[in-house]
Amino acid sequence: MIHLLNRKFFHRNLYFILKLNPHSSTSSATSLSSSRNALNKCSDGFSFFNSSMGVHQIFPFFDVSKTPNNFIRNSSFIRSYCSREWTGDIDYLDESGSVIYSGKGVRSVEPGLDDHVMVGGLRKPIMNASAVAKIVEVVKRWKWGPELETQLDKIQFMPNMTHITQAMKVVKESDASLSLFRWAKRQSWYVPSDECYEILFDGLNQSRDFDAIQSLFDELVQESSGNGASLFSAYNRVIQYLAKAEKLEVAFCCFKKAQDYSCKIDTQSYNDLMMLFLNKSLPYKAFEIYESMQAAGCLLDGSTYELIIPSLAKSGRLDAAFKLFQEMKERKFKPGFSIFASLVDSMGKAGRLDTSMKIYMEMLGSGHRPSATMFVSLIDSYAKAGKLDTALQLWEEMKKAGFRPNFGLYTMIIESHAKSGKLETATSIFKEMEKAGFLPTPSTYSCLLEMHAASGQVDSAMKLYNSMINAGLRPGLSTYTALLTLLANKKLVDVAAKILLEMKSMGYSIDVSASDVLMVYVKDGSVDLALRWLSFMGSSGIRTNNFIVRQLFESCMKNGLYESAKPLLENYVNAAAKVDLVLYTSILAYLVRCQEEQDERHLMAILGATKHKAHAFLCGLFTGPEQRKQPVLSFVREFFQGIDYELEEGAARYFVNVLLNYLVLMGQINRARCVWKVAYENKLFPKAIVFDQHIAWSLDVRNLSVGAALIAVVHTLHRFRKRMLYYGVIPRRIKLVTGPTLKIVVAQMLSSVESPFEVSKVVLRATGDSVMEWFKKPIVQQFLLNEIPSRADILMHKLNILFPSSAPEIRSMAPPKPLIAGKGI
Repeated sequence: MIHLLNRKFFHRNLYFILKLNPHSSTSSATSLSSSRNALNKCSDGFSFFNSSMGVHQIFPFFDVSKTPNNFIRNSSFIRSYCSREWTGDIDYLDESGSVIYSGKGVRSVEPGLDDHVMVGGLRKPIMNASAVAKIVEVVKRWKWGPELETQLDKIQFMPNMTHITQAMKVVKESDASLSLFRWAKRQSWYVPSDECYEILFDGLNQSRDFDAIQSLFDELVQESSGNGASLFSAYNRVIQYLAKAEKLEVAFCCFKKAQDYSCKIDTQSYNDLMMLFLNKSLPYKAFEIYESMQAAGCLLDGSTYELIIPSLAKSGRLDAAFKLFQEMKERKFKPGFSIFASLVDSMGKAGRLDTSMKIYMEMLGSGHRPSATMFVSLIDSYAKAGKLDTALQLWEEMKKAGFRPNFGLYTMIIESHAKSGKLETATSIFKEMEKAGFLPTPSTYSCLLEMHAASGQVDSAMKLYNSMINAGLRPGLSTYTALLTLLANKKLVDVAAKILLEMKSMGYSIDVSASDVLMVYVKDGSVDLALRWLSFMGSSGIRTNNFIVRQLFESCMKNGLYESAKPLLENYVNAAAKVDLVLYTSILAYLVRCQEEQDERHLMAILGATKHKAHAFLCGLFTGPEQRKQPVLSFVREFFQGIDYELEEGAARYFVNVLLNYLVLMGQINRARCVWKVAYENKLFPKAIVFDQHIAWSLDVRNLSVGAALIAVVHTLHRFRKRMLYYGVIPRRIKLVTGPTLKIVVAQMLSSVESPFEVSKVVLRATGDSVMEWFKKPIVQQFLLNEIPSRADILMHKLNILFPSSAPEIRSMAPPKPLIAGKGI
């Protein structure tokens, strides 16, 4: 028996005697600290903790340094934990040596297998707090690795998952907790724990180790599928963490895996995933999540409604958004301001203004106050839809609500009213904008100026222009164009010239704008102003295009300004522009109608300035055969062979009509007949003469000028005479189709030689036999051979009276004046 003396326990001095069991083996040394830890609770209330922690931690009032030597040297007291029992009796004495209590000491148990300790003959369970504290101590000391697992294997009790979970909550270090968890998974007592996984995922999320989260999630999936364990919270925790960390692909992959294993996804996970896809500008993927949520029978909560309705509205799925909006109200959820704002904005932009206004009024009824953004959206929608009265009403409500219109809203409302023609309202708001301290943009100025210009308000347009210049703003090209067009229409040449030069100083190219102004004068028929403007352009070094010069030239010709027309034509030709056959013919047509000798000289000079080959042909046509060195017919054929009929067939036909007019007026009948013959040979008038065997012969002159029609009738009747007299072919009837305009002219010409042709509405007709008899008369023979009798100088009359136009296609349909006999030329 060993006596321990002079040891003080709390407020009393106790002494104890250890008696060794003679049947137990004591050969191996035991530690003093282990013996101290073996003491348990005494009957009078003194505590001796049954933990395997260190001596000074569990029993701090037991001083090893002051124990008797024989106590320390006794090897049977100092031992390590093993499976052998320690059955020694312990006597607790007071200072006088009296025994207070006697009993068996604490006996060891199997480490890692037993979940209790033996106190005497009693089995005492290990306290959870003590077990957790021991596990925490080991984990914090060894952190991770094989040494940690070795120390955990030596724990003198069998832990459970509650101990592991609580220890992980205390440790809080993700690496250490993960090491403890992996050790626990290899134990036989391990049971999958949702809470345990949640703690691990929380720690890894705090350390932002998402690769570890993904790896642990894979283990979770395998464990859940293998054991059939329900780890609902852990699944959702991973999805939420990855979604909030914007790990889009990983989060969606985990979501799909959870669905594959029929895991129930909670509303928060759906919300987080939808928010992630919406933030990544993938609304249709978010709607796929929403459809999965509906298919799973998961009801939307208020936050989900607040999330999905604005997204559906902004993506254009207005019907679906409005349906959810109605469903939300049916389920007694109160829509938030964001839902109202998104629906009002989206419905308005989609043109569904009635629905937008209905939702807006419903929002007011629910107590929400419209924001400035909502006012702007509504005003913009109604303004773009052309409902300016409603837009203006909302504008006033916005100001009454205390919101100050911004720069963009001022600009939009001004431009919309200006473009719709409500210039007074636009001008009023424009002045209000200036008073509010906003500087209008060039586009606002331009819009107002252009609309005032379009309405013909010169003073207002010029005032806006000067205000714009004084504000240091640079007008745009469209603004200058509108202003110049207005000034041109108002015939303010000097002001337009000033604006054009200012436009040039601003760095714009003014050639096109100046030409546009010139074209305005030309189209308006203001030839004097056009010539004045052209003179200004020349003095300022501004060039114009040949098309406008030609248009102005034609206007001068039309108004009889031949002196002004010639310089224009010369500039046109010198600018490498080519005078075509149509232009030359139109000048020749003016010469045909000319009655003043001075004008004739100007027109002949203009014809010469064209430098067209047709003019050389015309001059050669009036010269003698000695100068031409060839007969007239050959000369005419040579000219017409040089015409490209594929490109100039219409122009050549027009030239023949006008030329025959001129030749008839000049008394050049023989030359005129040569021109007609060659023109017919070249098929310029392919349907003019028709031979219908013995039934009917006809001549159609409806598409010819007066001179051409007269020459065609004479020449064709001469051909008919040769056929009938020389070949003996007599048709039943002969027709001259003249139309209402040429009927009287042709009829009067033929009546002078007593023709048998009868005049109807548009045709002169006669039988073949009567014409045959008529052809036998000498006077007819002379007439058809171009020997015009002196008593009937019809062809020598001033036929220009009968020429209402040089172009047959636009010839007046007014009946011609009756022929008056005149002198032969």
